[in-house]
Amino acid sequence: MTNTSSNKSTALITGASSGIGAVYADRLARRGYDLILVARNRQRLDTLSRRITAETGRNVRAVTADLATPHGVQSIEHILREDTQVSLLVNNAGLGSVAPLLDADVEKMEHMIHLNVTALTRLTYAAVPGLVRRGGGTVINIASVVAIAPERLNGVYGGSKAFVLAFSQSLDHELRDKNIRVQAVLPGATATDFWDIAGKPVHELPSDWVMSAEDMVDASLTGLDLGEVVTIPALPDGGEWDRYDTARRAMAVRLSGAIPAPRYTAARRSAAA
Repeated sequence: MTNTSSNKSTALITGASSGIGAVYADRLARRGYDLILVARNRQRLDTLSRRITAETGRNVRAVTADLATPHGVQSIEHILREDTQVSLLVNNAGLGSVAPLLDADVEKMEHMIHLNVTALTRLTYAAVPGLVRRGGGTVINIASVVAIAPERLNGVYGGSKAFVLAFSQSLDHELRDKNIRVQAVLPGATATDFWDIAGKPVHELPSDWVMSAEDMVDASLTGLDLGEVVTIPALPDGGEWDRYDTARRAMAVRLSGAIPAPRYTAARRSAAA
């Protein structure tokens, strides 16, 4: 039985029955967290819970909930508001799509937005006030590299993950002085059943694109330990992100002004001549 650190209270993980969520459950238990695991598949949750408890000695609670439904979200909101032991939230549950925008079913796109955006937002809103009152905590939001490369996959999926990134950056800006850590994780292709559900089996992707879920989570938790707000596990040079973000921040101070930029006024005068 392994228990590498003292109890750090409780981590709640959504989409926890398999893939990335299940690896987070394993790794956080080994870091000393008790767990609340949320997913739709009760059998998988129970199997994972028993294994983690046997291997780590941590307390694991399995909660069946479909976060694509209002009732499912409300049930987890209640836990996050009432359980004062929760100090870490991993918003991992999500859906993807590889269908071109014009070929995609708009009802499925709306369903994806509800899970990727609305549920994540509501659970964060449910968790953060308690974390602030208790003096600190952590929120990990699983986004995707398509948040900054939306041309790669379905545009609604990319847009939903761009929201997760922007939301996380804003949260970090607002909550850092309240001892709340916020991390957005931007995985590339990861070997999970996500791809089967999205419509493109993972074996159809180039093997050198695909990271194991274990490596992805281990890299992401290392990024958290390093204090990163945005972690891109496959990016070789972290300075590339720093330069990208620095350029974005520098441009931000010039995005609003009382008059149009000269290039527009010059073009208008030229057209009128």
